[in-house]
Amino acid sequence: MKNGKALMDKILSVEGLRKEFGAVSAVDGVSFDVGPGEIVGLLGPNGAGKTTTITMILGVLEPTVGQVRIEGRERMNFAAVYTPLPGNLTVTENLRVFGLIYGVDDLSARIEALVREFDLGRYADTKAGHLSSGEQTRLCLAKAMLNSPRLLLLDEPTASLDPSVAREIRAKIKAFVAGGTSGVLWTSHNMHEVEEVCDRVLFLSHGKILLQGDPRTLPGQHGHKTLEDLFVAVAREPLSYEG
Repeated sequence: MKNGKALMDKILSVEGLRKEFGAVSAVDGVSFDVGPGEIVGLLGPNGAGKTTTITMILGVLEPTVGQVRIEGRERMNFAAVYTPLPGNLTVTENLRVFGLIYGVDDLSARIEALVREFDLGRYADTKAGHLSSGEQTRLCLAKAMLNSPRLLLLDEPTASLDPSVAREIRAKIKAFVAGGTSGVLWTSHNMHEVEEVCDRVLFLSHGKILLQGDPRTLPGQHGHKTLEDLFVAVAREPLSYEG
């Protein structure tokens, strides 16, 4: 980990990240950072390398080449629709187990606050496996907030939520980041959501970052009316956007 001011304004710094599976480069020389008070969107079609990138940041996969530096690694957390929590544990039991793993102070009070914040009170004693997909998503997000993370990695966090609940979740995460000490790396296929929550976006295709910038102005810079139009164009003709 770097010393001095270099990391003071970067919670996450990714440099020259590459992951090879045999002859295939799933991630090919990716570099970017996330600062405090910032939500960065990692966008791209299925197979672009988003999840592989996040998995390397989490330390689950070792990069073939490159470095990941995280300020306050012990206060990192993650939520994704494809990683449900243990279904044989209740909502409260799940939060308590993970809270103990994370070493959360005053854990009972923290659990109570998160159960209330994510509207899980009526399910406190319900096994996670019996929850609907939307309820499980809210539980995963509550788990991800247990240790008040400095870096929060969210892979399609609202994919299984109805629009009204998804809006509330986006507002909660934006309010969390507005405190100015935490940052979020957010993947989503919902471009309206991305425009609402993200300060910057990175377009990934075939393991490379092709474009990056403000999601509200980036489309116009490349001759498109909407972020969704730009997403489709990059997915269909990535070679047209390579620098």
